[in-house]
Amino acid sequence: MKKNIHDVERGVRFVSGAILTSLAFVGPENPWFLLGIVPMLTGLVGTCPLYSALGMSTRNDDSTLSVGHHGYLHKV
Repeated sequence: MKKNIHDVERGVRFVSGAILTSLAFVGPENPWFLLGIVPMLTGLVGTCPLYSALGMSTRNDDSTLSVGHHGYLHKV
């Protein structure tokens, strides 16, 4: 699969996913910690299925739509 997540976004996804997943070990018992697995996996792999379905990418080197320096999507 083609990577479509910028390196900074990958790091943010992984860290936020790890924080959500760590809630399984601290705090009340509930299944919401499983929600952290999705951003962790997309951060590790570098591909977001939703971005692929929408034809988006936050990487500048291989995208049809990318996020510019102001954070807005534009055609490349």
